Amino acid sequence: MPIKARLRPGKKREATESPGSNFTPSGVNPTLSPMSTPEDPRLQPTPDYGSLGPGGGTQSSGPLKSQATRWRPLAAIAIGALLALPFVASRSALAAWEQIAKFLTLQGKPEPASPAVLSEHEIEGLDHQRPQKQAELLLERAINHYDGANDQIAARVGHWRGKLKLSSQLNALITAALNSNDLRVRAAAIEIDLAAMNLTKNPSNVELFVHEAESKVQSERNWALWSLGLLGNRGVDSERVTEVLIAHLKDTDEASRHWAVESLGLVGTDQTITPLLQTFHDDPSAFVRERAACNLAQSGMLSQQQRRTAIPQLLNYADDPALDSQTHGWVFQALRDITGQNLPNEAAAWRNWYSTAVN
Repeated sequence: MPIKARLRPGKKREATESPGSNFTPSGVNPTLSPMSTPEDPRLQPTPDYGSLGPGGGTQSSGPLKSQATRWRPLAAIAIGALLALPFVASRSALAAWEQIAKFLTLQGKPEPASPAVLSEHEIEGLDHQRPQKQAELLLERAINHYDGANDQIAARVGHWRGKLKLSSQLNALITAALNSNDLRVRAAAIEIDLAAMNLTKNPSNVELFVHEAESKVQSERNWALWSLGLLGNRGVDSERVTEVLIAHLKDTDEASRHWAVESLGLVGTDQTITPLLQTFHDDPSAFVRERAACNLAQSGMLSQQQRRTAIPQLLNYADDPALDSQTHGWVFQALRDITGQNLPNEAAAWRNWYSTAVN
């Protein structure tokens, strides 16, 4: 099961719209036709080096022999200098090069460029930035685990409500933060998402979105379900939110079930685990089943400890004859993601490991 990035509904409404207004229909990326794409000089064929004539990369202004003769002494000097390098390079220079080469490789442990701490200069400068820039900078710093970034977001996010635009940059940062391996960074993304949608954290908004989740317009349903997940995660009538989202797992259309799954993952309480497991086992849509597995294993707001409580049921699914081979594969992938163990797709091997791990 390729664990996909945390998904979000298509295109967000503007923050200046009221919570009860219509959502913008889900957008798709347009396909660019070849004729509509400007030519990129980097994609043009490179002329053969030294060729002459139409299309050649060199123009001749005289006999080629005289040009070669002019450059021959310089070439000899350059070659001589290169040949002399091994004799003049000192041991310290070689050591320095080895050190540089070491840092340029991609393998090995992370090498910090500087301490991951918000500087006093950055913090002082925040007050002179617009809320949009504050949110974008601090969320980027939070994603990169800068100390103090989440504290700054917590202190400022209330003042950002209604002042943020869900630009492509902010949307990308929210998505990246929702896929962070740090639940506090994911929580920061949720807070900024709510602020950007100008949503206050009160039960009246829960009831508003409960109503909108019954809309006949699919984009409205999608965003209503997502908003319920955001509010439920921040402790706004979480039990009511969970109850409503579980009910939508039985909807006839795949999109509603999908966003009910994503939103249950956002809520992240113990009460969401069993319905996610049931959806993973029973939903007729392979896509919805996969998303349920992802929210159990990696996506959403469940903690590592909460995810481990799903292991016994996943072991039951591992050789359940009611599941197809694709879903069995997702079971084993979910087990690997939850446990960090790299065992084969064999139910017996996983049961043996689990019996040892819990004893």
